[in-house]
Amino acid sequence: MSRPIRNSARPNAHPGGAVSSIIGFGISTLFFLTFTAVAQERPDPVFAQWREKVDPAVDTALRYLARVQRADGSFPESYGDSSGIPALVGMAFLSKGQLPTEGPFAEALNRCIDFVLANQNGDGLFEKGHAGTGPMYAHNIATLFLSEVSGMVDPGRQEKINYALPRALSLILRAQAVKKDERNSGGWRYHPGSNDSDTSCSGWALMALRSAKLNGAAVPDAAINAAVAYLKRHQNDKTGCFGYSGTDDHQKSLTGMGLLCLELSGQHGSPETLKAADYVMKNFRDQPGEQFEYYGNYYNAQGLFQIGGRYWEEYAPWMYGVYLKKQEADGSWDSREAGRIYGTAMMVLAFTVPYRQLPIYQRDETVSEKDE
Repeated sequence: MSRPIRNSARPNAHPGGAVSSIIGFGISTLFFLTFTAVAQERPDPVFAQWREKVDPAVDTALRYLARVQRADGSFPESYGDSSGIPALVGMAFLSKGQLPTEGPFAEALNRCIDFVLANQNGDGLFEKGHAGTGPMYAHNIATLFLSEVSGMVDPGRQEKINYALPRALSLILRAQAVKKDERNSGGWRYHPGSNDSDTSCSGWALMALRSAKLNGAAVPDAAINAAVAYLKRHQNDKTGCFGYSGTDDHQKSLTGMGLLCLELSGQHGSPETLKAADYVMKNFRDQPGEQFEYYGNYYNAQGLFQIGGRYWEEYAPWMYGVYLKKQEADGSWDSREAGRIYGTAMMVLAFTVPYRQLPIYQRDETVSEKDE
């Protein structure tokens, strides 16, 4: 069944977070609304069986991330001086309920925020530092992070976010509006002016737009709908898998991405998400040792938690059982794709999905899992 795109209460919001700004490409007055109510959540019975082991593992991981962070908020290793890695680490702190205004990781979290904010150029792009093939991938993650943390910060940082975030969203919309052929239309690639698209970069962009919309931004429905249509064109109708530039490339790591993005965009329980979830369930045990193992696990965990029911009940014990053993003594997880900082942040985000601290990942509990 389909469900309407939901509104989300923002936990631990700062009451001074509302802002309006005039920006182009479909956003007129942009309001970032914050809330003080905490969403009512049902306890997750699957996670309850693992929490005694997961909690200390996550805490150790967060201490590792805070310990290796540089004074300017960046990190060592792969892409640590781009906006993407500090943004992922910042979301990892948030996912455990840590705040930038208090608590043991407030300083580390604020360093992540400050580094991202210092990273934005005059066009609104978070481009500073090494970001791999192009800056849009890191830009999309950084925009998602700022949207998620907006309303939780001190007034000075909130003012900076109020200035930076609309410009970052506007750039995402401009990049989507670049003229492209039918196969690439609605998506994003590694540069703002790219006339092609890939589903990995597009997944982060769509989540940034959805996060901002959930938090009150006037993101055009047409932009969300175009991105969803783009993703659906890259799903194999028979197997349910999602591909990178087609429908069958890198499908084991990308199908969870397609599942999550559709679930977050009002497609809960649709034929497309059910097919994607079934594909993940048939293949997830082949994940360990794959090149994009940690990326795939992150999206699988997030997507299967959203769809819930038997999918999450089977995946969660496997994930915790396998990946708790892979944590290093210093608290890190070392990923083949991008090193220890990336691997640790992605694993924390996967492990903590039942906490539901990040507004973008809160599951709609009005949907009965008996119907899944």
